[in-house]
Amino acid sequence: MSYLDKSAEEIHDTIVASIRSFFRAAGAKKAVLGLSGGVDSAVVAALAAEALGSENVHGILMPSPYSTLHSISDAIDLANNIDIRYDVIPIEKIYFRFMRDITPIFGGNFSWNTTQENLQARIRGTILMAYSNRNSALLLNTSNKSELSCGYGTLYGDLAGALMVIADIYKLQVYALAGYLNREKEMVPQNTITKAPSAELRDGQKDTDSLPEYAVLDPVLCALNDDGYSPEQVIASGVDSALVERVLGLKKAAAFKAFQMPCIVKVSDHPLLDATKWVVPRPE
Repeated sequence: MSYLDKSAEEIHDTIVASIRSFFRAAGAKKAVLGLSGGVDSAVVAALAAEALGSENVHGILMPSPYSTLHSISDAIDLANNIDIRYDVIPIEKIYFRFMRDITPIFGGNFSWNTTQENLQARIRGTILMAYSNRNSALLLNTSNKSELSCGYGTLYGDLAGALMVIADIYKLQVYALAGYLNREKEMVPQNTITKAPSAELRDGQKDTDSLPEYAVLDPVLCALNDDGYSPEQVIASGVDSALVERVLGLKKAAAFKAFQMPCIVKVSDHPLLDATKWVVPRPE
């Protein structure tokens, strides 16, 4: 059986128990995370509220010039559904002040690239860590295994945190977990589940601008990361060789980031950095 077939119930129970164990070991009670309106942060927030109590989880919405109104409303709906407190701190003025003050490093070339995108992520990381320090709250990271495998994350920005809650589950499993969390009542807003995933770091951005569709990407990643298949075996199974080569290229380029990641909640037998120094063991 492929790791992608692991039940949402089992994943849920493992993560909730691991969060409790991690916070108990750290002597911490409070958690903070960024709420983007996306499914990853929504699922992490709901799991944390269940593990720690909703009164101990705080969300921060940090809309930028490229955030959509529905993402803000989805994040607020999520916070209300799971009964956590939240703040809204727009980063537009901070971002444009940064851009103005660091003009010399652009050398006159202001063409758009990941510099502007990563700056937004790092501003958000700074705000989250300020809350963390001020309120003795541990920052929960919301990156998933699909993104991390392909380097789709910003060091010192959205890869910051004390604990990576869903770093050992793929995007398709995050969606399954959202459905499981909604089994009795709506916790994760339906629009959060159905809309196209986006980092919203530029106008009209979608994850598929940088990555293959998750329905295509995740089975390849899982085969390579978790199920023990070589690239040749994956291609022999019928997967397009160009796709496999693209995934391998993304994985290779992203490998250095793994050594700078926070602790990971272990769900599979093959977390991205399989060393107990960095991996939170699954509770027995």
